[in-house]
Amino acid sequence: MTKRVVLAYSGGLDTSVAIGWIADATGAEVVAVAVDVGQGGEDLEVVRHRALACGAIKAVVVDARDEFADDYCLPALRAGALYMDRYPLLSSLSRPLIVRHLVAAADAYGADAVAHGCTGKGNDQVRFEVGVGALAPGLRVLAPVRDAGMSRDKAIAFAEENGLPIDQSKRSPYSIDQNLWGRAIETGFLEDPWNPPVEDIFAYTADPGVPHDPDEVVIAFEAGRPVALDGEILTMRELVATLNERAGAQGVGRIDMVEDRLVGIKSREVYEAPAAMTLLTAREELAALTVDRDLARFARTVSQRWAELIYDGLWFSPLREALDAFVVTANAHVTGEVRVVLHGGRAVVTGRRSDQSLYDYGLATYDSDDTFDQSLARGFVELWGLPTKIAARRAARSSA
Repeated sequence: MTKRVVLAYSGGLDTSVAIGWIADATGAEVVAVAVDVGQGGEDLEVVRHRALACGAIKAVVVDARDEFADDYCLPALRAGALYMDRYPLLSSLSRPLIVRHLVAAADAYGADAVAHGCTGKGNDQVRFEVGVGALAPGLRVLAPVRDAGMSRDKAIAFAEENGLPIDQSKRSPYSIDQNLWGRAIETGFLEDPWNPPVEDIFAYTADPGVPHDPDEVVIAFEAGRPVALDGEILTMRELVATLNERAGAQGVGRIDMVEDRLVGIKSREVYEAPAAMTLLTAREELAALTVDRDLARFARTVSQRWAELIYDGLWFSPLREALDAFVVTANAHVTGEVRVVLHGGRAVVTGRRSDQSLYDYGLATYDSDDTFDQSLARGFVELWGLPTKIAARRAARSSA
């Protein structure tokens, strides 16, 4: 018999209704936990009071913005993580952080279960439940939307019958999730992949087709971590927030893609991630200047696998921890400055410099300052191509 449940609370219809729904179905008390990961929008103190008004015995708001930036966004940036080479893992990164705080709250308030408002079609159910299983295997997980038949129509009816403070007139026709690293928009007319996005779905980015003067920024990195913008030292959170504004004003970071969900279906998703895409672009260019060729090649393989692990809800896996150790080592010399021009929906690197650079002007130039001994190239090419030449001779003999 469940006595107390900690609910991941967003303040929306589903999780507000879930408070009373869980209480009715299980007889349990509900502790609502809202985690601030830089999503902005509604004041979280208002959200906290709504949870209490909906029947929670306790409502907790956790300011995790710096934690999210430093412990989740930064590793993703250093890994160069883009799921399917396009998606910078916005929602995926926040879920393990939320799980940590749910489990901590369950311990603090003596709960024997946690709950989430995810459906059975999405990835988040996996991220929440696998994460809870990794951190607290003894906790039960309740999923009323997925498992208890809490459809949207039923949720609205429940809210009306119980006088819950949920204003459905303000409900968006889209499903939206946002945080410091970006914003995800889905459902509604976007479910038809032929329909183009309309401007009113965007909030982090301005229309890139509207003329603006270009904005030039210089981003300083230390070991793959962005530390300053135009010479001003900033925390990771401050730097991301500032770049969201500046790159967003230029329409940078819009992504429209058909995505392969973990549950096996394809989903049309629209994202806007101005700071994330700018920083990922800048760090990659600095790495190209400072990272050894073979290390860089292997890092690209690690980047893809790292992104897949996080997307698939395996943040707490031993492999992610092991790959993180590699990522830290691979970024040891990614220190320097990158100049980026933000304009017309693009973040274009126009300069990079570093005292850790592997670029040698004397070797690279074709002018009279050239120090490269070209006489060595002939023998190198001969030896490099020797296995191919031998295989070609065998093929010629076989076909004769």
